[in-house]
Amino acid sequence: MLKRKIDKYLEEWKASVDKKPLIVKGARQVGKTASIRYFGEKYYNNIVEINFALQPKYKQIFADGYEVDSIIKNITLLNPTLVFVPHETLLFFDELQEYPDCATSLKSFKQDGRYDVICSGSLMGLYYQQIESNSVGYKTDYEMYSLDFEEFLWAKGYDEHFINDLYQHMVELKPLSNMQMDVLGGLFSDYMILGGMPEVVNRYIESGQFSGLLQLQRQLLQDYEEDITKYAAGFDKAKVLAVYRHITTFLAAENKRFQVTKIARGARNREYIGAVEWLANAGISNICYCLQTPSLPLKGNYDAKLYKVYYRDTGLLIASLDEEAQEDLRANRNFGTYKGAIFENIVADMLAKQGYDLYYYRSESPSLEMDFFVRDAQSLIPVEVKAKDNATVSLNRLISSDKEKYDDIQYGIKLCNKNIGFNGKFYTFPYFLTFLLRRFLKR
Repeated sequence: MLKRKIDKYLEEWKASVDKKPLIVKGARQVGKTASIRYFGEKYYNNIVEINFALQPKYKQIFADGYEVDSIIKNITLLNPTLVFVPHETLLFFDELQEYPDCATSLKSFKQDGRYDVICSGSLMGLYYQQIESNSVGYKTDYEMYSLDFEEFLWAKGYDEHFINDLYQHMVELKPLSNMQMDVLGGLFSDYMILGGMPEVVNRYIESGQFSGLLQLQRQLLQDYEEDITKYAAGFDKAKVLAVYRHITTFLAAENKRFQVTKIARGARNREYIGAVEWLANAGISNICYCLQTPSLPLKGNYDAKLYKVYYRDTGLLIASLDEEAQEDLRANRNFGTYKGAIFENIVADMLAKQGYDLYYYRSESPSLEMDFFVRDAQSLIPVEVKAKDNATVSLNRLISSDKEKYDDIQYGIKLCNKNIGFNGKFYTFPYFLTFLLRRFLKR
């Protein structure tokens, strides 16, 4: 069983005094069901699991209303072997997207208090506005992602002491040893190829090899296409599929920006905005918006018509490439090709998994481009991603060339294949330490 960050969250949720029913949401195949089931088996004497996709008959349990006693009576009517022991039972509603009306019952379960309730659902089919209106104030939400690099390190056997040591190196600006750089760089290369989908990582950990994993990743890509066809209700499914199939094409462009002309001749951007947002809300992609000016605040200071679209899982991005690119990446680890898109995608994913919204900046006059922006309590922080260790013209310009124009920027961060350092203007960190960035900036 892979150790996941949700494990600690679920333990804290169970111990909380004013516990509300929990909804764990996320893209399909990120490990929601396995983690909840593991938690239930570890901490409860009794578990009742209902899967609305595999057991559609249980949609009838709300026929007599949403009161707890009525629901339990109908569950035991359908399956008399199920037992409900007050204060010792976890009721787990899985595949919530197949019957979102279930969320209406969460108010009753919260007020009743005898049973702990967790719901889980794929964001792709989860009509969350409907759920929100049915259970506002009576639920807690948790969004789950595929494994981040820290969880991948756990899977490889590295513990919290190892992670804390890496963090201390960042805080003390103490360079890593050559062996640390080599080992962690190799692990990070594996992580980029694999991504963080639990089934892929599990098979890799068990076998110690990459055989069969590309086929598994491509099947996941195909499964996403099938789910789009199934769940993109209210949208033009053809447009959603067209955007999904062209993410790789957008990232191959020099500016990596979403360009509707690459989808269809004569297409208009406004016709596809809903499709792009649907993919982001479904947990398939991350959207990175272009700032109007490199200044605070970030929200409200961006152009909603200019954006980049990244895969949420970089392993799936690599799996979507053609055969020749696959061979180069897997045999030669030549991630610097493809116009740096792979490094940008992995950094976007790592930032998003830390809770950051994604923003970039691009200006023709003066010529200025920055891959990402984050912030600390006082300042705006440009983050430059370098596939190769070349000049950082834009980063230097933002920090030192015009203090009045860019007065929110005090320092920057450069992510590349170099060791830890600070030159008085910006911090340099190797890519694999990006997962510790928020912790570093909060220190």
